[in-house]
Amino acid sequence: MRYAASRGIGFLTSLLLAAFLSLLGTSSQAQPLVVLDDNAPVTDLQASSLVWVDVNAGATIEQMAAGDFRRLMSAARTPAHYTLGPEAALWQHFRFKRSADSRQDWLLEFPFPMLDQVTVFQRDRTGRWTSQTAGDTVAVSSWPEPGRYAQFHLALEDETAHDVYVRIAHVTPAHFPVNAISGQARSHQLQFDYMVIGVVFGTLLLLIVAGAGQSWVYRDWAYGWYAIYATIMALVVATTSGMAGHLLWSNFADWNNAIQGVLGLLGGCAALLVVRKLCGIAGRHRWFDQTVYATGLAGPLLAFAYIGLDRQWGVHLIGAYLLVIVVLGLATAYTTWRRHDVVGAWVLAAFTPLALSTALAAARIFGWVPTSWLSQYAFMLSLAVEVPLLLVALNIRSRERHGVEAREQAMASQDALTGLLARHLFEDRLKQVVSRAKRHREPAAVVYVELVNYGYVKRNYGIAVAEQSLLRSVIKLRRIMRDVDTAGRVDEACFGLIMEGVSSREVVTAMAARLIAAGLMPLKGLKPEVILQFHVAAVLLSEKLMDGPELSRALETTLAGMAARTRRPIRFLDPELTRPMPLAMDSGFDEADVHNQPA
Repeated sequence: MRYAASRGIGFLTSLLLAAFLSLLGTSSQAQPLVVLDDNAPVTDLQASSLVWVDVNAGATIEQMAAGDFRRLMSAARTPAHYTLGPEAALWQHFRFKRSADSRQDWLLEFPFPMLDQVTVFQRDRTGRWTSQTAGDTVAVSSWPEPGRYAQFHLALEDETAHDVYVRIAHVTPAHFPVNAISGQARSHQLQFDYMVIGVVFGTLLLLIVAGAGQSWVYRDWAYGWYAIYATIMALVVATTSGMAGHLLWSNFADWNNAIQGVLGLLGGCAALLVVRKLCGIAGRHRWFDQTVYATGLAGPLLAFAYIGLDRQWGVHLIGAYLLVIVVLGLATAYTTWRRHDVVGAWVLAAFTPLALSTALAAARIFGWVPTSWLSQYAFMLSLAVEVPLLLVALNIRSRERHGVEAREQAMASQDALTGLLARHLFEDRLKQVVSRAKRHREPAAVVYVELVNYGYVKRNYGIAVAEQSLLRSVIKLRRIMRDVDTAGRVDEACFGLIMEGVSSREVVTAMAARLIAAGLMPLKGLKPEVILQFHVAAVLLSEKLMDGPELSRALETTLAGMAARTRRPIRFLDPELTRPMPLAMDSGFDEADVHNQPA
């Protein structure tokens, strides 16, 4: 009895355990049926499949269809993050059925342009399994549906349920979005996607042409570097969106697989170097500037190293580098904005959207966020904002630099205090006027004006009042001179004036008298009350024609010989003495008669 009872208990326990395992297996293998209806043209399938990770990637479609690994499959979760690595593969099992009133063709799409490889298995009319493969490791030209990402037509010829198996191989951690979409909805989606990409590309191409044109017109290499940066960003958009692999290098699978990471690194370093160039933090934070510069220069080296690295390590390298770029770029722009630099505000407004989208892309690389429409298009939309705003910042910085260069050139050609021509340029102008007077007899007057009491004011009131007196003198001189006259500062308290077209002393005398009278009238409210005492020395080139340096020395000598309290503050150089003309040979007189005349 005891033996029979023990056998009965053991049998009951085995039966219960078998029932439990049967229920567990049934629940783990519960396969949802996806009914495709024209009223729901897009269906998210991430939670509508059974999944299994093949660690050794050795399972075949025949084994999967025979049910050898069916007990190992479980219902998919949303969002699901997979770390497959180079050896494993992800299997997905879907069951599709068309609704009775569906008239659309249906496709299975994987909207993830950087997916390494995906193979879809379906039965043909004879019941045999057929496969189609797409992905970055396969030439786009050989895809069943060439495009920006993998797409496959679903063979749903009748209204019965159809089994579809999917095998995904991807080295880096990722989420794998998968949708069932009707043909009409796919057409509309393609138009919308390419419209967004076209807007971004059109903006970038316009800015590339604008930068190159401004670099050529203004001979400014800053705009040239900006055009190069915009070109790199355009290539980054082309690769990350999958458009470059579809349209540019559809026959080169290895290149398409590697160029995404290379351009990602180059785009990050280019963005950081552009921000550094615009912000100009070298003079204030030298160590930080050197850190930013070294990080930017590391981009091409890392891009070269990425080609030889294992893909899994290379993608993590890209993510880490982009996060460093985001931190340093935002810190650089913020530091510039904090010192009330308007360029820093523009750069911060431009770089913030790009930094957020780049951080989102890096988070997607590490598997922290799922792949979505936002994570795919945020980078392109941020570039459409960032690149134009950087051009505004570049224009502001370029205008500031050109203003400094113009002032630097003006300091070489103009007197820093008075704004008049420097002595060497005034003397060059004087040589030209004297040369024309010799060749073409063009009239002109050269006038030297000296502020006689400058030394007295400087000794008694200081250098500030003395310089103020010089500025007042220039203001009074400009009021009485013509627009065509040339004025320059030829000594500390002496000014030169070239009056072309003047052949009369009365014009010069009237001008000099007005200047002297204006100097003797004190400025109302001026403390101390300082008058300006002028002496004037002038020469008419029609009266006395001398070389430029000799003419300057003669006028300076005349001014030096005038007493401080002279009653003749306006003096002219003496004209040249004229000699009688020789008698002409044909004047009508006989030469002998001339010699025979008495003395």
